[in-house]
Amino acid sequence: MPPKKYSNSKLASFKKSIQSKLKDVEHDLGEIKDTLDHNTRGTASLSQDSVYSVHMADAGTDSYEREKGYHFMNRETDYYKHLTKALERIEDGTFGVCRICGNLIPEERMMEVPNATKCVQCKENEKLNI
Repeated sequence: MPPKKYSNSKLASFKKSIQSKLKDVEHDLGEIKDTLDHNTRGTASLSQDSVYSVHMADAGTDSYEREKGYHFMNRETDYYKHLTKALERIEDGTFGVCRICGNLIPEERMMEVPNATKCVQCKENEKLNI
């Protein structure tokens, strides 16, 4: 029996969708970076070395916001890497095939979560440690 895989037209559709998501992620990363750059420069005068008194709560809020921005940047960077790997799987013919059971992952799941490598059942079993 031939290995299960999506047709070339479906793969082209997935590829187009993934490339669109990559552009969105690149845009989001740019905005996050700009925000971090702006916040870092904007608070430079409010650093501990400043001559003026800074309220500790304000300094804590600024620090929290920067940390949150770095967290979002890391999350988006990871998602970008996963989408890039999904494009590689399209090229090597393994896109949409469950790594556990070898069955085709439903198209709806692949459109919503293009970086999925497991079908829903295998993913649930993995979480339940079956």
